[in-house]
Amino acid sequence: MCRWVAYSGQPIFLGQLVADPEHSLIHQSRNAEEAKVGINGDGFGLGWYGERDEPGLYRETLPAWSDDNLRHIARQVRSRLFFAHVRASTGTATSRANCHPFAHGRWLFMHNGQIGGWSRLRRAVEARIPDALYACRTGTTDSEAMFLMTLGQGGEADPVGAMTGTLSALRALMAEAGIDEPLRVTAALSDGSRLYAFRYASDGRPPSLYWRQTASAIEIVSEPVDRHRDEWHAVPDRSALVCCARCACEVVPLAVLEPSRVEAA
Repeated sequence: MCRWVAYSGQPIFLGQLVADPEHSLIHQSRNAEEAKVGINGDGFGLGWYGERDEPGLYRETLPAWSDDNLRHIARQVRSRLFFAHVRASTGTATSRANCHPFAHGRWLFMHNGQIGGWSRLRRAVEARIPDALYACRTGTTDSEAMFLMTLGQGGEADPVGAMTGTLSALRALMAEAGIDEPLRVTAALSDGSRLYAFRYASDGRPPSLYWRQTASAIEIVSEPVDRHRDEWHAVPDRSALVCCARCACEVVPLAVLEPSRVEAA
């Protein structure tokens, strides 16, 4: 599965998380330690906020470790809030449109995990995306569909509630289709101000996710980028992390309805 980092705080160069640390995201692209696979070579992406409301994007299908442009951009671009992602495909094509992060308006999203039985479930999931948002879909991944579905669930007003609703709807659709494969999610979402992270697995085996907060920044990562393990906190399963640059992060539960208690509408 994929690896990612998210940052919010005093502006820093992207390379300070993407390229420079001992276990940077580029290092994780071929040396992941807590992922299902150690190689994440099916593309990468950067999303960052600057002086405009809408984020910038740079996505490419090359492995992160072999793209010199990534290192140059990460060395020169400074941002107060950014996402970076290295991809290990769970079955969809390796294309720029399928690389994370995904953007819509001022919103950024990235994901690690999978919707079990995606090839069987894709049509039903895409039917849950409102027409106005479906027109913005450019790729074929379950991740992008989850993003647009979440925005359609009211994500701009209540991101945690919308993600909870999305996961509940996905679990209901999976049950209706007789899919036993798990739904596993770590995801990050931002409007350029607040930063949200989510961790959930229907089988109790969520992908790894950690966070730390200093006086000047919040960092959320699939794997710690350094060896100061005592500084990093695991995000609990079935939880959301709600952060802003000038407030303490808050861990809140994701009250996902499981199939025994919910039916697909």
